[in-house]
Amino acid sequence: MQVYRGMDIGTATPDPEEQASVPHHLIDIVDPGDEFTVAEFQRRYRDVLADLDARGRRAILVGGTGLYHRAVVDDLEIPGEWPAIRARLEDELGRVGVRELYARLEVVDPAAAERMEPTNERRIVRALEVYEGSGRPFSTYGPGLGTYPPSPVVQIGLRWDRTVLADRISERVRGMIADGLVDEVRALADRGMSRTASQALGYKELLAHLDGSIGLDEATELTIVRTRQFAVRQLRWFRRDPRVRWVDVEHDPVAEALPSVLDALDR
Repeated sequence: MQVYRGMDIGTATPDPEEQASVPHHLIDIVDPGDEFTVAEFQRRYRDVLADLDARGRRAILVGGTGLYHRAVVDDLEIPGEWPAIRARLEDELGRVGVRELYARLEVVDPAAAERMEPTNERRIVRALEVYEGSGRPFSTYGPGLGTYPPSPVVQIGLRWDRTVLADRISERVRGMIADGLVDEVRALADRGMSRTASQALGYKELLAHLDGSIGLDEATELTIVRTRQFAVRQLRWFRRDPRVRWVDVEHDPVAEALPSVLDALDR
């Protein structure tokens, strides 16, 4: 979500001082009113990496969302898009609900259904769109998310105690609210946000608050709960990948993890 301009507080976009200390890429590259896909992210990543390679530079990839991570680390084959089919499926979603579409996905592509939450409307619609548009199950694209081919990328995962992580998430969300996240979301809503941008954690909940659906306290608590749930899903996703080297962190991720990271990169 850091690709979107203006979504700074809620995505913890590196501030100008941090960005001046080392070159950053793929930050603030599109407006929040624009849709941004994993295929576009993959294309831009390839361009950046080619430029760095040509200049003899190395990249540190920081993130992030599991699918985007695999798309660049494993160069996944990204299926095409069929807007007319997607529009029809989204209309059906509004009429029959997500359970009906998920049940349909379980029939036509059980492997894809097993890998996603039954309530994840966007991914379910996308999987059905690809199945109908391409004639291929969504789960067959790329090397397959269930396989982990050799990769030149050294992957390091930082692993926190679950209770400590939950507390850090709660502190972070409340800190974002104190730092002005409500005003940031209000300004973005006035400009218009794409479907993808408006589903970001914290933004979705505060948009509901700003339209009067829920109070600020409820929006804050929902953001905390959903972020904790997302963190658990992230851990499960990356834990399946045997290529990830895990470093346990208790207090200070820099002091505790840096020696292990540097050791892994030197090998």
